[in-house]
Amino acid sequence: MFTGIIEEIGIIDSIQRGVKSAVLNIQANKVLTDIKIGDSINTNGICLTVTKFDSKRFSVDAMSETIKRTNLNDLKPGSKVNLERALRISDRFGGHLVSGHIDGTGVIKDIKSDDNATWFFIKCDKSISRYIIKKGSVAIDGISLTVADTNDQNFTISIIPHTAMATSLLEKNTGDRVNIECDMIGKYVEKFLSDKDQTKRDNNIDLEFLTKHGFTE
Repeated sequence: MFTGIIEEIGIIDSIQRGVKSAVLNIQANKVLTDIKIGDSINTNGICLTVTKFDSKRFSVDAMSETIKRTNLNDLKPGSKVNLERALRISDRFGGHLVSGHIDGTGVIKDIKSDDNATWFFIKCDKSISRYIIKKGSVAIDGISLTVADTNDQNFTISIIPHTAMATSLLEKNTGDRVNIECDMIGKYVEKFLSDKDQTKRDNNIDLEFLTKHGFTE
């Protein structure tokens, strides 16, 4: 589990690509503190497992499902990525609940400066936008951000100078893809209500049901 508060910007050292998979070697500093094999590190919003590390870098595997759902294929040596270690119970909760399981990607349609803020206008599929609400939370490339506005296929976020400096978001250009993880609470509520409605339908005892099963004449 993560919070979407980025700890540092890593740099892709190298990528070994398989037919449908990849191994990423990432230069880092802060997230290497007390690191061990099997740790989870949120990399551009994707929860990836450390398989190897030294004093300057760590390695992670990405399987085909991860590559298909994310913008990992857009990365190359020298690309900057947002990094966050898994949340500890004793940590301050500065962002929102982020699982590191990407719902899909969006495309940056426009970027605008507004005094000390930078606005990003992002287009996404309706299967993603249904979970994005105005003033709600969304994780973009692992960054916990507040939705300023939204409609069926677009939403808007803005970042302050600190976020711009602490993340890789300003490295993006119009047309670039970003990883999107919607607020998991909304997805749980939808699942609960769907299951509840199904239970009601399954347990619906009415005159037709009683007649069908011989309880009436």
